[in-house]
Amino acid sequence: MFFKYLSVPARPDEDFFTYIFCRAEKDRFIMCGIVGYTGSRQAASVLFDALSSLEYRGYDSAGISLFTDAGIATIKSQGRLQNLVEKMQQAQPAAASCGIGHTRWATHGEPSDLNAHPHATEKLSLVHNGIIENYQQLRQKLTMQGYTFLSRTDTEVAAKLLDSLYEGDPIAAICKAQTLLEGSFAFAILFADQPQTVYAVRRGSPLIAAMGKQESFVASDVPAILPYTRDYILLEEGQVAAVSPGNVEIYNAEGEPVAFELHTATWSVEQAQKGGYDYFMRKEICEQPEALLHTIHPRIADGLPSFEQDGIPDAFWKGFNRISIVACGTAMHAGMVGRILIERLARIPVECDIASEFRYRNPILTKDTLVLLISQSGETADTLAALRLARQCGATTLAVVNVTGSSIAREADYVIHTYAGPEIAVASTKAYSVQLSVMYMVAFKLAVASGQLTADQCRTLTASLLQAVDATKQALALDAEIEGYVKRYKTLKDLFFLGRGLDYALSMEGSLKLKEISYIHCEAYAAGELKHGTISLITENVPVVAVATQQALLAKTVSNIKEVRSRGADVLLICKEGFDIDPEVYGKRLELPALDDLFMPLPGVVVLQLIAYHTAVLRGCDVDKPRNLAKSVTVE
Repeated sequence: MFFKYLSVPARPDEDFFTYIFCRAEKDRFIMCGIVGYTGSRQAASVLFDALSSLEYRGYDSAGISLFTDAGIATIKSQGRLQNLVEKMQQAQPAAASCGIGHTRWATHGEPSDLNAHPHATEKLSLVHNGIIENYQQLRQKLTMQGYTFLSRTDTEVAAKLLDSLYEGDPIAAICKAQTLLEGSFAFAILFADQPQTVYAVRRGSPLIAAMGKQESFVASDVPAILPYTRDYILLEEGQVAAVSPGNVEIYNAEGEPVAFELHTATWSVEQAQKGGYDYFMRKEICEQPEALLHTIHPRIADGLPSFEQDGIPDAFWKGFNRISIVACGTAMHAGMVGRILIERLARIPVECDIASEFRYRNPILTKDTLVLLISQSGETADTLAALRLARQCGATTLAVVNVTGSSIAREADYVIHTYAGPEIAVASTKAYSVQLSVMYMVAFKLAVASGQLTADQCRTLTASLLQAVDATKQALALDAEIEGYVKRYKTLKDLFFLGRGLDYALSMEGSLKLKEISYIHCEAYAAGELKHGTISLITENVPVVAVATQQALLAKTVSNIKEVRSRGADVLLICKEGFDIDPEVYGKRLELPALDDLFMPLPGVVVLQLIAYHTAVLRGCDVDKPRNLAKSVTVE
């Protein structure tokens, strides 16, 4: 072991903390939590403590594998970590001082005991954070080699691939497996013939190794190890760790030993869970570029959107003569964008309904109607009721949800899972963005199926969608400028949002975010509608956030902004970079990266989220847990 110490700043907002938790170009720090331990303590106790500090990363199921005298013992359970604790108490496995553990946010395979991690073979046991994008192809090859599969997970495929490659040298097998796996992963692995050693590797998902006195750890995040040690190593892309009591060895992707830096953490467990941010909402705003890539990339094949991994065949997208999008709250605003995209690109009529109203207007649904339901939790009561009505009427149902195995996911005919990972803050941010990304891909797919787009035109749009993901990173760079500007909003009672077309849908979401976490009364209006009554509320210094990102509607939107400015409104203009707009019509201008009009909602919503966030902080509100609100609304 050879290393050097690196002292870590105490302030969590400094650059190094951002480096650890963001790795903005590489890591996708969502989904599951993993941990490994080897030393002299009772491994089960250490693993449970570590998993409890990582449960914010996933809570669909949990499991551990322990090295015992009889071999590797694995216990796992669906649901919260407490379920696993109770199962362990009943099973009473032999004492062990080495093991791995996992808390799961389901992606492939619904939450169940069978799909829970670890996944084991006779040779090894493995836990995983990330997504294996080529797991179906690997599964077919392994099946031809005689392997059978018990779960529906991509992780079991990774475990059995590693099993097929293992010939007594863990490092060699892990390095070989890396060359065959596509996607993102962080693995912690026990090999049956390597007692007291935990092996780990990462690519595209975060992972640390850590050392204490005669004990060592691997973990997804720093919180897991803080009760035991503050000395840790950040594994780089492709690096493999061999962790034994009080010792860590690091190898590169070719299996060669490499030097490493030993960092010392000086922050609290709570700070570490939040990635150094004061609130989960702020952290989740910053996670959006990674969540978007995680949702989009696995669904691109040959430059085109593909939903085959979701079990949706190409033939599915043909033959619908009408689409109903049904959702609540933030998800409904994603649906409003979806309606515009689908009608514009696929030329199919689309209705967008608030789920709580959908059933009671006796909607006209036929077998040629696609009912597209959007829900972050997959448990929204009104949306679930709308789904059941649609199925009773014979319509085809397609759900877009963030929680595998949720009620809506189980009952819909087809499901597209968004890979935002757990959202802890009540106000939705990254879940909204990934819902938008799915709306884009669905619109592209329908447009090709209906003959409105050629394959080459669709490839161009798909490339533009990925460019828009990069633009969300640029939008995050406006953070300090926004924080300084919204100081004038500290004592506000009212605020208005204006926009046209896609900007109107965007304004609706911006208004909802601001009111739900800052408690400021605010409303969003289609800019052209303002003069039909609401303009009577515009007086001297009334704040207006004007969203003007659409080149095709710019002249009309600017005209509407002039109407409120001439009546004394304090206008914050959010527009596309390079727009020629008279400075007299606004007090402050925020510029977004210039994209095609179609894709401006993605960077645009980041700015609106930051406005709401900084305003709520300034007003002393509980940003993550606003009053009277719950994360999932399971009553009508």
